[in-house]
Amino acid sequence: MFKILHQSKKSSARCGILKTAQGKIETPFFMPDATQGTIRLVENEKIKKVGVPALVVNTLHLYLQPGLAVMKKFGDLHKFINWPGPLLSDSGGYQVFSLIYKTKGKTRQFGGQVGKVCDDKVIFISPKDGSRHELTPEKSIQIQFALGTDMMVCLDDVRPNDAHRQEAEAAVARTIKWAKRCKKEFVKQIKIRKIKKENQPLLFGVVQGGIFPDLRQKCAKELVKIGFDGLGFGARPVDEKGNFLNDVLAATTAAIPQNYLRFALGVGTPEDVAHFAKLGWDMFDCVIPTREGRHGRLYINQKSKIKNKNFGRNFYKIINIDNAKFKDDNKPVDKNCSCELCQNYSAAYLHHLFKIGEPLAQRLATLHNLKFYLDLMAEIQVEASANRL
Repeated sequence: MFKILHQSKKSSARCGILKTAQGKIETPFFMPDATQGTIRLVENEKIKKVGVPALVVNTLHLYLQPGLAVMKKFGDLHKFINWPGPLLSDSGGYQVFSLIYKTKGKTRQFGGQVGKVCDDKVIFISPKDGSRHELTPEKSIQIQFALGTDMMVCLDDVRPNDAHRQEAEAAVARTIKWAKRCKKEFVKQIKIRKIKKENQPLLFGVVQGGIFPDLRQKCAKELVKIGFDGLGFGARPVDEKGNFLNDVLAATTAAIPQNYLRFALGVGTPEDVAHFAKLGWDMFDCVIPTREGRHGRLYINQKSKIKNKNFGRNFYKIINIDNAKFKDDNKPVDKNCSCELCQNYSAAYLHHLFKIGEPLAQRLATLHNLKFYLDLMAEIQVEASANRL
């Protein structure tokens, strides 16, 4: 399903082809987060037209709303949201753990938090209606099969990077144990649903271990023994001060076989994407381009203006279109961009749209930022293939 076509001689960057039931994707590639089955304010037709290869959807949110009964009626999520391309579903774990560790004072059931991590499952209170739910590794996989996605992720124990070693060790042990259960349920669902080999979804394990390189390696090696199509980098790749965890990333990368897809979950900023790509990572997803676009912050490629073409420092900039200097700017936001915004409207017009609160502004800015990220991935592919990256 995944074939490496070129390995850069200058770095570990690589280019390949990923085959899914819904079509082929050139790697490395970026996927925007369509959390609840949609990119806010933008129709799927526009998303597809700008060149987005795949979407990431949120298992937990779609389980809570609209629910699996709706998925059953429509057949799968592809039909429900009218998306013809590949879909990747997360496990729901990150959202559950975010609720548990970040939300305080919502309920007394779990010591002031909204959930509890057990050895065999996660219990949580729905942020939508206060109902009580349990998420097990098996249930996470069952939900993802009900959604009918092309790429699935195992339930893992997500911990913040400031977790002490003992906590990180426990999270690794639980992640490995849950990964085994996810794989077993995955195989079971394939048999029950009689899915042919060419139509089978891909399954990803997630490497945890916090800031400890040896724990990351241990987790990755144990996941490889279980057997997956790829492995993901769990938690943020930076420490609390924003410093990149180079030793942790290097240890994780080294422990993942070459024929595995490497998925940088939640990564990230353009420089982080380029950094991971140079080390041989293939897949990326993040809310950054769409969220920033909705707030009027737009990404501009500056590679033509700098000497270092190798995605070094300052290869892009971010502008805030709300700034007064754009009030009468009759030029496009980026003259070298081929997105709908830059080809048809001025920076002044976009500034005006944001000032009057017109939703069109957020839609155009979102499409522009997505095009920036897609162009970045295309540049990385070209540079890697030419051995310049």
